[in-house]
Order: sequence, then structure tokens, then C-alpha cells
Amino acid sequence: MSGLSVTATGDAARAVSTHVTSLVADRVASRVAAQEADLWGPAAADEAGKRLGWVDVASRSADLPGRVASLREELAAEGVDRVVLCGMGGSSLAPEVITATAGVPLVVLDGTDPGQVRRALDEGLERTVVVVSSKSGGTVETDSQRRAFVEAMTAAGVDAARRVVVVTDPGSPFSQMARDEGYRALFEADPDVGGRYSALTAFGLVPAGLAGADVQQLLDEAAEALQVLAADDEGNPGLRLGAALGGTDPLRDKLVLVEDGTSLRGFGAWAEQLVAESTGKEGTGLLPVVVAGTGSPEVASPPSDALVVRLVADDADGSDAAAAAEVRTSGSLGGQMVLWETAVAVAGRLLGINPFDQPDVESAKQATRELLEGSPETEEPLAVDGDVEIRGTSEVAGAATLEEAVDALLAQLAQVDGDRGYLAVMAYLDREADADLEGVREDLATRTGRPVTFGWGPRFLHSTGQYHKGGPATGVYLQVTSEPAGEDLPIPDRPFTFGGLQRAQAAGDAAVLADHGRPVLRLHLTDRSALGRLRAVLAGADGPTR
Repeated sequence: MSGLSVTATGDAARAVSTHVTSLVADRVASRVAAQEADLWGPAAADEAGKRLGWVDVASRSADLPGRVASLREELAAEGVDRVVLCGMGGSSLAPEVITATAGVPLVVLDGTDPGQVRRALDEGLERTVVVVSSKSGGTVETDSQRRAFVEAMTAAGVDAARRVVVVTDPGSPFSQMARDEGYRALFEADPDVGGRYSALTAFGLVPAGLAGADVQQLLDEAAEALQVLAADDEGNPGLRLGAALGGTDPLRDKLVLVEDGTSLRGFGAWAEQLVAESTGKEGTGLLPVVVAGTGSPEVASPPSDALVVRLVADDADGSDAAAAAEVRTSGSLGGQMVLWETAVAVAGRLLGINPFDQPDVESAKQATRELLEGSPETEEPLAVDGDVEIRGTSEVAGAATLEEAVDALLAQLAQVDGDRGYLAVMAYLDREADADLEGVREDLATRTGRPVTFGWGPRFLHSTGQYHKGGPATGVYLQVTSEPAGEDLPIPDRPFTFGGLQRAQAAGDAAVLADHGRPVLRLHLTDRSALGRLRAVLAGADGPTR
């Protein structure tokens, strides 16, 4: 049972009271369910008309659980029980939360760090199936990972074609490649569902189902929830959540996502892409801030532009009536996924934007391609402090040391009008081996008194990267890169390595941010052992900046 529940207090409750009645009067819920593309205005109608298939995803995906179960049984009979997913953004985030919640193992390879890729290649190839997931097949990270696995399996005497499963859109070049190469299985996903709305299509269900998650249960939960979400009723949880997200006045545009008793694991990372990429455009949007727990600074003492969204257990008590702005949601995983998809579509209508396009995502990809096809970046550092090279925009140009550079960037937060700034930490590192660095998010939030996000590159480029460039100009950006911890890793039949790709992605993203007038500090570690010093400096040993 989906058991969806949405409660709101303070400014969020006032937003619900203000907007839900008109949303019901305008029949927004039933019109979304009927896939009426004009709900977001004439300019959005064409794109929306091709992206609303998620509203009846339970029926569209009905054949997938059986097909996936049959393939899983075949592979198990051959001794294949390790599932690796090569995918980015919408192709990886949903399978990750599904399998984490189900407690089943799935290796998610959504990075380009040579060490992270090498570990995925070195473990148990004889019992590995690789799911390569990409709508077009042209995603550079995913294509590079596929090439590496095919070469490694072939070298190990494994029939690579029998170990590759492809998930892509019908008619894509990748679909034809899968047939030409004779790959083990091809799952063509629904082309009328955008990537970040594709959790319950083949992109989410195939890798999760092969790993052992009960994907039929997810579809059953979604089917039940979608009936509730289609009702033009003031109790509709999708309308209530959408109004709370997009309807506060003034807009509380920092959504602090915290697991507070829920059985869902990693849901915030999935919701992060859905919210940021759907709303962060035309100078507005909602920035998800995924925090470690209820003791995080943004939860314990929320700033005035923040809305705390707690993911709670189904039987949790109601919200504290004294909260200035808070939302609590509960329900099954399948139900919560379609709830948030609906709510974000509703919030897009209230914000006056098209929630189905991502106009600024391509810019970083293009900048990366130009660096890979041309000369590698040769920008000289502004300063060198031990094992750290310092680069960045004019806001940090006078810094001679690591400490001075960090202080200069953080000082920019005070320059944001209305005290609405945020700091984004973007780490182009190994998100497994360097996972401890993520703890700096809490340190920086305490130090600055402002919301802080943390993203692993290039993973976040397919998520919050759209908001960074298309959302309001209230962010300051800290990019961390490093030389590989070990040897670099070549990409078969490509003139660049994984390390080279990672560097180009970081440099390309920084260049686009600078072109948008965003303050950027780039810290490059010539030795990854300098991470310990970096974290200490970011934590601010000399005390809070504000």
C-alpha cells in the first residue's frame, strides 16, 4: 500500500492553503493524469507533450518485472550474481535508491575517476553482468565505461557480449549497437518519459530487478498512488506537496531534505535531481540540500529561505506546529516516487517554468567535448600552496594560500542580496575511496551559516548542474580535483583516458559557471594525500566565518 501522507506547517502550510484550492478548481491533478501538455504554458507544450508518460507508468512498465525475473534466473544459472550499472543521472539514481532500500547489492558506476572505475573492473568479472543504461547511448561517461568492461572481460576470457545488458530508448544509436554487437539483452524504455522521471521505467527497474529488488511491488505501489494523485481534491498529497514546494511567499527556495525515520535509503539523492533539474532555470528554481541527519545545521536552525522536508516513517507523529516552514512526507518507495514527480510538475506550474526541459545541461557537456577534442586546459594556477594548485574567477584572484582562497570564496556569500546565498562543493574525485570528504558539507554549513550542497563530479552535472547555471545567481562554487590516486586508466579506442575525461569535465563545468558570472574557486591536488589538509582548512580551524 502506498499510504501517502503530506503535512505542512508555518509558511509551507500557508502555501498549501493559498494554492491548493485554485489547483483543484483548475483541475490540475486530473489534467496532469490526462497528459495535457498545455498546463505549463504554450512555450512548454511541445516538450511536455513528449514527457508525460510517467503518469501511467504502472501500465507502461507492466511487462518488465517478468522479463527481468527471467533474465535474472538465466544469469544465476550461469553463476552470474554481480550486477554493475553503468549510467548517469536518471539512469543511476533511481536504481541506487531502490536497491539500497531493498537491501540488495548493486555496483553503481557513475563516475570517471580512474580508481573507482578500476575497482569495478577488477572484482569478479567471471560472475558479473553489466547493465549499460543511456537514453541515447551517447553519454560519454557511460560509453567509456562500457568500452572498459568489454575490453576487460574479453581479456579475462569472458564472452563480453553475453554479459552486457542495454537499456536505452527505441531507435537510438545504442539500440542498434546492442543488436549489432549481439549483447545479452536489450530493454527499450518508454521514449515519452524524461530521464529524471524514469525511475519506474526500464531505466530504474531493469538494474534494480536484476540485483534482486521486488520491482513488481514498486509498480503496484505506484499504481495505487497514481489513482490518489489524479483526484481533483484538496486532500491530494501531490497538490499539497507541490504547493508547499513552489508556493511559499517569499519563495523558500532551499529545500533541506532529511531522512527522519523513513525506511527509504538515499531518497534525497534521487529527489535532488528531480527537483533541481526540473525547476532550476530562467533565474528561478528550488535547490535541494541533502543533509546527513536531523542534527545538520540547516535542520537544527533553518535559514529564512529554507524549507525543511522530512522523510518520516509511516506512523510518525505530525509536525511541530511551531515550525516556521516544514513539510513531512511518508509512504512506500513506489508511492513516494510518483508523489514527488507529481509535486514537482505542480511546483513548476506555480513557478512559471517548464519542468521537463534542462536547457543548461548541454553547456557543460559541450565544453567538455571541446576540451577533449582540442588542447587540454593549460591555465596557469593563480598560486600554489604545497600540494594544492589554486585557480578560479576574479573573486579569489588575490589569494596566495589555500586558507586565503577559501576565505575569499566564502566572503562572496555575504555579497548575495537578501542573504539568500548557498555554497556548492563539487568534488571530482573517487566517491567511494574519498567518501570522507563529504563530511565537509556539515562543517561548511556550520562555518558559513548558509545552506551547502555537496556533489560528486561528474555525477552532479546530470543533477544539480542545471540549477547551478540556470537557477538564481545566488551560489558560490568550490571545485576540488586531483591527480589520480594511482595510475591513470586508458579508455579503449579513445584518444583520452578516464583521468583526462575527469579533468576535462571539471574544467568545462568551471568555464561555463564562470561564463555565467558565478564565483568559482578551483583547488587541484597534485597529491591526493593533501585531502586531509584540505578538509581541515574547509572546516575552519580558526573559527566561524560568520
